Amino acid sequence: MRQILLYVIPRKDGTYGVELRQRINGKSGVREIPIVRIWGRPMEVATELILESLRRSGYRLSDLHRNRKVPFELREEWGVRLGLVFLALKPMRKFTWMERIAEAIRSMPDEEAYYWFSKCTSSRRAQVALRTMLQSE
Repeated sequence: MRQILLYVIPRKDGTYGVELRQRINGKSGVREIPIVRIWGRPMEVATELILESLRRSGYRLSDLHRNRKVPFELREEWGVRLGLVFLALKPMRKFTWMERIAEAIRSMPDEEAYYWFSKCTSSRRAQVALRTMLQSE
């Protein structure tokens, strides 16, 4: 089972971004692997899914704020879906495409989201393939 954490990252301009990390238990102990960090427009598009992920993981929506120091521990299926959205949206700039892709990922079956998450966390080509596939739908 994956343990996925969402960190709040304060920015100098008074806003904040978020970073998704995966906690791994290995021979040398527990470590966290950064998956992706977003802010600005991609985060605006993903906000609804961020809030839903927090709610379904047992948090109050008011827990998300700029000064939060403790990471959110997300339920695996919501962390995977959120990571997939972050990876897909981060390099994009066109708002309508970002919305379309976020909605397509949100409506994916869990198995498909897990498949693409495993591909996209290990390959930039897979991220491009995912964006291309979802833009054409």
